[in-house]
Amino acid sequence: MLYIEQAVVDELINYVEPFPDERCGFLFGVENLEDRMITKVVAAHNVTAGDSRRMFEIGAKEYLEAERTAVAQNLSLIGIYHSHPGHAAMPSETDRQAAQPYFSYIILSVLEGKFDSMRSWRLNHHHQFEEEIINHS
Repeated sequence: MLYIEQAVVDELINYVEPFPDERCGFLFGVENLEDRMITKVVAAHNVTAGDSRRMFEIGAKEYLEAERTAVAQNLSLIGIYHSHPGHAAMPSETDRQAAQPYFSYIILSVLEGKFDSMRSWRLNHHHQFEEEIINHS
């Protein structure tokens, strides 16, 4: 299960809600064999060369900085978040192809400029997404 404090959820919503482009960033926290707890999020720049309203890409330097942040703060880099402006919080084929097996992928749906829903996904052994239960309080 993926646990997220409500303050972190609010931070994610505030970051993604007012923008027409896909917004993205990193998820940090602690984990054990069964559960993960997101305690920190850090925004990243969407550097896609494509349509930023429908795609996102995070540059290699920001990934490296995120890994350094995790080590320096004794946290795990647990995954990536991004928004889907005007679309459901379901991963696209592009999302699946770019995904890594270890990470959690939180997608926040933004409809008509307002947060609609949030879901998390992880790749299974067949490189297909499976929904990950989110518990936030």
